[in-house]
Amino acid sequence: MSLLRIYCSLRDTPQRCKWALVGDGREPVLGDGPLAQLPQLAARVQLVLPAAEVLITRARLPQAARRHAGSVLAYAVEDETLGDPDANQVSWLGSAGDTDVLAVADRRGLKAWHDALDAVGIRGYEVHCETLMLPWIASEWSLAWDGREGFVRKAEFEGAATDCGDRSSPPLSLRLMLDEAKTRGAAPASIAVHETAPDSLPEIESWQRALGVALRHAEPWDWRSAPPEAGISLAQERARWRLAPGTARRMRPAAWIVGAALTVHALALVVDWTRLASEQSSLRARMESRFRAAFPDAVAVADPALQMRRKLTEARHAVSQPDSGDFLPMIMNVAPALKQVPAGGLRIASYESGRMTLELASIDGAGIQRIVASLRQSGLQVDMGADAAPATARAGGGTIVITVRSS
Repeated sequence: MSLLRIYCSLRDTPQRCKWALVGDGREPVLGDGPLAQLPQLAARVQLVLPAAEVLITRARLPQAARRHAGSVLAYAVEDETLGDPDANQVSWLGSAGDTDVLAVADRRGLKAWHDALDAVGIRGYEVHCETLMLPWIASEWSLAWDGREGFVRKAEFEGAATDCGDRSSPPLSLRLMLDEAKTRGAAPASIAVHETAPDSLPEIESWQRALGVALRHAEPWDWRSAPPEAGISLAQERARWRLAPGTARRMRPAAWIVGAALTVHALALVVDWTRLASEQSSLRARMESRFRAAFPDAVAVADPALQMRRKLTEARHAVSQPDSGDFLPMIMNVAPALKQVPAGGLRIASYESGRMTLELASIDGAGIQRIVASLRQSGLQVDMGADAAPATARAGGGTIVITVRSS
């Protein structure tokens, strides 16, 4: 898998850069030039930031805050950066003991490189700091040294850039780091020194006397040839989804087929809706015709089925015959369902114009459902809408109102 590493300084205008194309088991292909000449189509892309441009610091964070980035975490390190928190991009790296480790970089510089890389077609990449790409083992620090300055990796998630030193004198900042580690009981047993430039190794004995810690020569190190898995990503810029060139042309036949299928489906829906509307109109016309034939004196016909039902009720009453909506037939249908109601459970039973209202109390939800099912099996219509909501609480518990009508 190919890996493109781009070394970029957030302090410089993103016009040129150093880069390395790393392949499986092959020597890296190195380059230095304009962004437009960067290799394309690499499987992975990493932006490598200089150690001096990334501040790695500790803070105590709530667990939920670790999922956030940018200006949210920036306020946690406001005292360390001494600037506008919104100017920093802060990422959570991990935990060290009971504290959290954060990486701070310049937001404006990252945005400038993002826009510049996007303009040349590189849209998905990881952001790394060269400090955390340095090899490291437990109980030992690793120092990258170019003969004048460098950077040190102290732990899995921690490290810092150093100030200047020379061949015989180590940098003052390295001494201060060791003193601070000793106060915490976390001083290293030794320091591995990696040269990053030819003939840059310091005088080991002189540095050991000044630092009070054993030093050893380690293999030379360069960000270009570091293993692909080296380092910890500070952030990941996801590639935005875009159609590959020529995709629209290749998908044109499929788009025509989908469009034709949708058109046929829409026409079928229109035809079906028109047919159903015509059948409904015809059925209503036949119902209205039969109603007028039975009752020629009717002035207007708004709802033939309802009006026919009312006329039938009037005709039955005219010859002294009961209707299913009358009180006596309805109470005879309701009574079997109310056998399940405990004593005192039926508070009120009222009747008006073919509608009976039952007010029940001290009955659980399962009991109410059984009563409703029994009423419906008797051929009655049961309204469990707003009328069935709990009424005002009375002595003995809340009440439930059920409205019953004949079918």
